[in-house]
Amino acid sequence: MQFTSFESTILWVVIASGILGVLYALYLRRNVLAQDPGTEKMQQIGAQIQEGAYAYLGRQFKTIAWLVVVLVVLLSLSGIRGGAATALGRGLAFLLGCLGSGLTGYIGMTLAVRANTRCTAAARTSIADALSIAFRAGGVTGMFTVTMGLLGATVLFMIYKQHATEVLLGFGFGGSLLALFMRVGGGIYTKAADVGADLVGKLEAGIPEDDPRNAAVIADNVGDNVGDCAGMAADIFESYEVTLVASMILALAHFQDDPRKATVWIVFPLIVRAIGVITSMFGIWIVKMRNDQEHPMASITRGVVWSAVLSAIGFFIVAKGYVTSSHEGMKLFWATVSGLGLAVAIYKLTEYYTSHSFRPVKTIAHSTQTGSATTILTGFAEGLEGSAWALVVICGAIFASVVIFAGGSTVDILYGVSLCGLGMLTTTGVIISMDTYGPVVDNAQGISEMAGVEEATDAVELLDAVGNTTKAATKGIAIASAVIAAIALFGSYLSKIAQVTGGGAASEAVSIKALAQLQGSLSVDDPRVFIGLLIGGAMPLLFSSMTIRAVSRAAFQIINEVRRQFREIPGLMEGTAMPESAKVVDICTSSALRELVAPALLAILSPIIVGALLGWAALGGFLAGIIVVGQLLAVLLCDAGGAWDNAKKVIEDGAYGGKGSDAHTAAVVGDTVGDPFKDTAGPALNPLLKVMNMVALLVVPFIAMYQYTSGLYIIGVVLAVVVAIALIIAKGEPKESLGTQQALDDEGAA
Repeated sequence: MQFTSFESTILWVVIASGILGVLYALYLRRNVLAQDPGTEKMQQIGAQIQEGAYAYLGRQFKTIAWLVVVLVVLLSLSGIRGGAATALGRGLAFLLGCLGSGLTGYIGMTLAVRANTRCTAAARTSIADALSIAFRAGGVTGMFTVTMGLLGATVLFMIYKQHATEVLLGFGFGGSLLALFMRVGGGIYTKAADVGADLVGKLEAGIPEDDPRNAAVIADNVGDNVGDCAGMAADIFESYEVTLVASMILALAHFQDDPRKATVWIVFPLIVRAIGVITSMFGIWIVKMRNDQEHPMASITRGVVWSAVLSAIGFFIVAKGYVTSSHEGMKLFWATVSGLGLAVAIYKLTEYYTSHSFRPVKTIAHSTQTGSATTILTGFAEGLEGSAWALVVICGAIFASVVIFAGGSTVDILYGVSLCGLGMLTTTGVIISMDTYGPVVDNAQGISEMAGVEEATDAVELLDAVGNTTKAATKGIAIASAVIAAIALFGSYLSKIAQVTGGGAASEAVSIKALAQLQGSLSVDDPRVFIGLLIGGAMPLLFSSMTIRAVSRAAFQIINEVRRQFREIPGLMEGTAMPESAKVVDICTSSALRELVAPALLAILSPIIVGALLGWAALGGFLAGIIVVGQLLAVLLCDAGGAWDNAKKVIEDGAYGGKGSDAHTAAVVGDTVGDPFKDTAGPALNPLLKVMNMVALLVVPFIAMYQYTSGLYIIGVVLAVVVAIALIIAKGEPKESLGTQQALDDEGAA
């Protein structure tokens, strides 16, 4: 692969843009930390939240370190067909992907737990200043997300050139795996604490949401950071990388017939990413309220819109100035711009189904007047409807690639889909800023209540209401990006098959002709493909069952612990004594890490099991089933959960009797059901889709070479037994839960 002098310069410019993004993130971090951290009481509460967040992530990284080391070795061995350099590069790239994903989440979280008190302090005098602090704290996470991935992928590409895809598979898998751990573990932590705090505090004790007497409140605030900040950052980081890897694999299909075209199609996405770094910086910078009377959402929307508009202009200039053929350049331009359109459409659709300003949430709030059952039924129905419309929007974006690349090969169309994903995530810096902003202002509201900072209450409540909308919208974008990334990877799947069936080396590019010969191989009239399709469709359901059950089990322990403290600590309800918050934090931490094992094994091993027992065609059907059901279920869970949450806030703002009414009780129950839906199971499906696709890409060359042999059958059976044992263990009640329940039964009998 030969670069022109212009392309060589451009690649260094791309690296420079990544470094500039890191410097901007460090500037934002310094700016946030320079603000007033608040009163001594506020800092004391903030220190408790920091301690819990650091302890959880530290224990999580130590827990998964051994698995990362094992996978570095296995991935190095798996790449040996491409040569020793490629094999070692794949293992090291996997480690780099893990470090990039983990570091992005960690840096974002460590600033968020220090920005919360500063946001509260600023809100005492200016809502505009409070918004700026919270959004810039999110901007640090956003900029590290876009720059870590861009720098890693560009450097690996410059080193390995046309052989880079084999190495980048390891890079993408590393990011995906860490995102899965951080999403699942953080989601279990945050919602176990939230459910425990709400059910005992609001319904049983009748105290406010962030009352300092509630032992689960600190854990709830910790969970917001480890779940939303660290988890979302890692999630988007992997989508960011996976779409880039997929576009490179698909572009290289042209290498044998048209190496110039292949080179252009690889460099173009890297330039798109560099444009995204610059426009994200601008988008974060202009998110400033013009005065304290302007609505906070208006300034955030301004940042999103301007970053998208400037990105589109940048795409056009690159498509016209860099791509040799003007006609070909406009195809790449429109495919990438379609991603920006998809992001806007998903944003508005998610806002419609989850914001208190629109019919779905108002309908759910109205249904609370007749009890918890109708509240749950109405919310579930709205979630089902929202999921269907989100699928239609995504199908429209995919069909746009069909139209844009009409007359081209299937590979060209799938390359267009990958560009759609790249365009959708161009403004990742702003998207992550919007998401991390949510936990910061949520913590700020809790701190203002616990510390008694009444002068900040109205400001942080308004900022928190906006944060609920931004978090829901960014979850919708994350789901859509995961689906687009998975579809693009699915297109890369056949290229791996063609490498083996065509007799080529693992490091060689596959021709369009070789790929065309495989078209029709994944047909549902093949029983094995259909079986794979059905099993794949079942995986998101089983995975969600495990994560929701994990939240329920952890919440069970937390509820009993909070009840015990209310019952046994003298003066706690009167406010003359403090709760033992550290015990609840420890329960959340240990439960989240323990419950992480079984879902991780299911995600990593199930594609290998299906491929080993049924062959590569069945594995292709398996991936298709995961993508379809995973998207539908993820949107259902996130939309329903977000709608229940905001319906509760409508009641708490005074509708239908307000706080303390029967409608409020029903709304709290709906919100509690929705918590693990929107913040655990739904978001965790994003990395699941990509992890399973990445695992399939890594193992399919071996499956294609040795399918239907006794050795693979034995491997498949052994791994199936391992997963079965993990599922059985995950479904059993932990001893401490059973012991606690027995103690309560004995106490009741006495």
